[in-house]
Order: sequence, then C-alpha cells, then structure tokens
Amino acid sequence: MNLGFLVGVFGVLILSHAAYSTIQCIGLLKIMEEEFSRPPINVILELIIGLALCMWAALTFPGKFLSIHPDSDENRFVIMFLSNSLFCISVNQSEFMLSSECFYY
Repeated sequence: MNLGFLVGVFGVLILSHAAYSTIQCIGLLKIMEEEFSRPPINVILELIIGLALCMWAALTFPGKFLSIHPDSDENRFVIMFLSNSLFCISVNQSEFMLSSECFYY
C-alpha cells in the first residue's frame, strides 16, 4: 500500500469522527434545549485537518501526472493504438455501416 493511500484513509477516519462528533453535539444541545449555532472548535479543527489530509492523498496517490500533448513520449501507447490497422475512426454513421474491414470496440 502506498503512503498516499494510508494518509487518505486516515483523513477519511478523521472526517468521519468529526461528523460523528457534530451529530453528538447536536443531540446534546437538543437534550439541553439549546439552539445549535456552530460545532465546537475541536470539530472544526478536525474538519480542516481531515480535509487537508484527504486533499494531499488525492494529489499523491494516483501517481505521476502525464502530459496531454499528443506527440509526447509518455503517450506512446496511445499513438501505437491509433496506428493499429484494426482501429478505424468513422466520419459518419453511413461509413460505419458500409465499412467491413474495420473492427470497432
């Protein structure tokens, strides 16, 4: 498992605990017949920390960002796939119906 994945799981756990704490706070305020204005400061800090950990994990877990330029070396697999003779792009539906040598996925 990746470090980003573990940080993401930890961030989700912190966010879940903050949600549970907010629900408990609302329940306690209902019992005491007081109005709910905002969650306690420790819940707000948990939300900020959990959100920051989840965002960091979302940016680091997927891996290296690749270039979107078509002539990049990182897109060599896509260029090889497009140059394959079995892959054809039809301009309109009539060509698709008439074309028998192309194999479509």
